[in-house]
Amino acid sequence: MKRALVVGFLAVFLFIGCESKPEEVKIAVNEWIGYAPLFYANEKGWLKKDNIRLIRTVSLGESVRLYESGFVNSLAATQYEYSKLKNSVYPVLLLDRSYGGDMILSNKSLKEIKQSKKILVYLEIDSVNYLLLKTFTRKYDINFKKFQFVNDDQQQITKEKFDLRKPILIVTYSPYDVCFYKKGFKVISSSKDNGLLIIDALFVAKNLKKSRFERLKFYIDKAVEIVKKNPKKVYETVRNYYPNYSYENFLFAIKKIKWVNHPSSRLLDLLKKDNFPVQGLIGEN
Repeated sequence: MKRALVVGFLAVFLFIGCESKPEEVKIAVNEWIGYAPLFYANEKGWLKKDNIRLIRTVSLGESVRLYESGFVNSLAATQYEYSKLKNSVYPVLLLDRSYGGDMILSNKSLKEIKQSKKILVYLEIDSVNYLLLKTFTRKYDINFKKFQFVNDDQQQITKEKFDLRKPILIVTYSPYDVCFYKKGFKVISSSKDNGLLIIDALFVAKNLKKSRFERLKFYIDKAVEIVKKNPKKVYETVRNYYPNYSYENFLFAIKKIKWVNHPSSRLLDLLKKDNFPVQGLIGEN
């Protein structure tokens, strides 16, 4: 009888244990420099403890497609991607604000670009890159009809053989920018000087509870502090995610973002005006 009771209790315990295991969170994330804290937390083994897995992508557009296909249930992305998915996702934590990390490069001067009749433009067209380009054209009164678009992900664009005799614009972001500097391109506009607010956040499916991400918020906060105090340690840990980056490149890139995992009230007000649901952010209610 005692043996039967022990077996029964064991069965109940195993059943409860299986039931209590949280659903796996699969986060689509590309190589944007502002996602370095996520990569660091992953490499340290923190995410595995909470059954969280990163799914690496080559672009924000691919992250959206993976979410729409049901392959992932979360994604690191900007407000632009959120605007496409807002009926099924909500933000749980902010990561960074682009402060020069999104940029437009060219092989010509701004004056030459304005005077050109035809301009080749390389970008991920279905992403925040497109908003950056529109802001640029409004600021400098450049006619969109001049543009001949080449829509591709950043990895493919870095492999392009450019005809530098033609005026070219490349809408890109860290860490891909270094590949273009080496080919003779220079920054002519960026998120630092054009006034466009670009925020990166973690967006999750509405069926996932906010409490599921509270420890992830703790991990991100911890990783950001380490980035600030010991960037060399973080670089050595995540360098495989940024194969084209030296430590100097890494330092240069993180200076072109602002960490907003603890957002100011001013930033929250700006996001509210942009119809961004800040009430869902962990620790900001």
